[in-house]
Amino acid sequence: MASSTPRAGRFVPTLTQVVHAAPSAAKDLPELSREMQEELVMRVMQRLDLALEQKLPAAISALVQQHMQALGPRLWEEVGAVVQQSVAQAVAQELESRNGKS
Repeated sequence: MASSTPRAGRFVPTLTQVVHAAPSAAKDLPELSREMQEELVMRVMQRLDLALEQKLPAAISALVQQHMQALGPRLWEEVGAVVQQSVAQAVAQELESRNGKS
């Protein structure tokens, strides 16, 4: 019976290390009001959004480039096979139609 839990794809990064905040860091933070917490969350999200906008395109581009380089030879092999098969089929059909006209 197959597992009902979806499995991550081969290229999907997975969590390999759990990082815990240093206990002293939590003690050093002042008690924040709900309003200040919301503002802090909003500012952190804005910084995160900006950082990701700057870093993700380059990271994704590099990964796609690596995969394309790895796929290149296989793609050309497949294209070559399809072209060869199509040419052979077209020639066979043409010869068959000429033989039918004779």
